[in-house]
Amino acid sequence: MNIRELKIYLTVADQCHFGRASQICSLSPSALTRTIQRIEEQVGQPLLLRDNRSVQLSPAGVRFRGYARQAVQEWEALQADLKNDTAVIGSLSLYASLTAVYSLLPDLLESYRKTYPQIQLELRTGAAEQAIEQLQNGDIDLAVAALPDRYRSHIEFQPITTTPLVFIAPQSNMVNIFHTSGTIDLSRTPLVLPQTGLSRRRLNQWLKERKVTPHIASEVSGNEAIIPMVRLGIGIGVVPRLVLERSPFLSEVKIIEQAPDLGDYQVGLCTHKRNLQRPAVDLFWNMARERSEP
Repeated sequence: MNIRELKIYLTVADQCHFGRASQICSLSPSALTRTIQRIEEQVGQPLLLRDNRSVQLSPAGVRFRGYARQAVQEWEALQADLKNDTAVIGSLSLYASLTAVYSLLPDLLESYRKTYPQIQLELRTGAAEQAIEQLQNGDIDLAVAALPDRYRSHIEFQPITTTPLVFIAPQSNMVNIFHTSGTIDLSRTPLVLPQTGLSRRRLNQWLKERKVTPHIASEVSGNEAIIPMVRLGIGIGVVPRLVLERSPFLSEVKIIEQAPDLGDYQVGLCTHKRNLQRPAVDLFWNMARERSEP
C-alpha cells in the first residue's frame, strides 16, 4: 500500500462515513470501497465494520489507524527535510474547545497560516476534557487543554492563560442552597457537572475530603454545555471563568461568591513529545511560545 491509500483510509476512519469520505478524497464510492478492500487484504483482517447506515473501526482498524497516521506524518516530515528550499510542508491537526477557538487561537492560527501556507491545517473542536485522550491515542498533533493535576512524562505542556474555576447559578434565586452560615450547601444543592475533566476531579476531591455526598442533577460533556443547563434552573455548576465570559448565556447566570475555592484552571497548548520532532508541530509550538512570552 502507498501513502495515498493510507491517507484515504485515515479519511474514512475519521469520517466514519463512506459518502463523506469519497467526497473529501474526490473518489467515487466504488473506487473508495476498492481501496479499502485492498488495504484490508494486505493487512489480513477487516479494518472497518460497516452496514447500510454506519461505519465503525474494528480493533485491528484502531491499531492500523495509529500506524497509518504515524507513517503519513513521517513521510511528510521526510519530504520537508529533503526539500531544497526553505518552504515547510506537511500537516498539522489541532484540537480545541469552541471557547479556545474563539478566545485563545485566532491570532496564533492566522500568523501560522500566513507564515507557513503550505502546511495543511486541520482544526477539530470538542469538549476540552477529551483533549489529552486524543493526544494519547495519536488522533491529533496538538491540543488546547487544562494543565493536568497528574504529571504525564510523555506530554509537553505550554501555558497560555490562567482562569479561576467559579460556581454559577441561574439569575432567578434558587432556594435552600445555602447553609445558615451563608456558604453554599453542596449536600442539598442540585449540581450540573462535567462527566470528566480537571474541574470534576477537583470538586470530587473537595467533596471527598469533607465527606459530602453530592446531589448530581445532570452530567454533561464539555464546560460550555454546563452554562445553558444552569440557565434552565436544573442546578448550579462549576466552570472556568474564561468559558463563562465567552458564553451567550453570560447575562442569564450569576457567579456564586460564597462557594468552595477549587483553585485556578491553567490552560495551555499540549502535545506528545514525539510530535515535536515533526517540523509542522515544532514550528507551531515555538510560535505559540514566542507569542506568550512577555
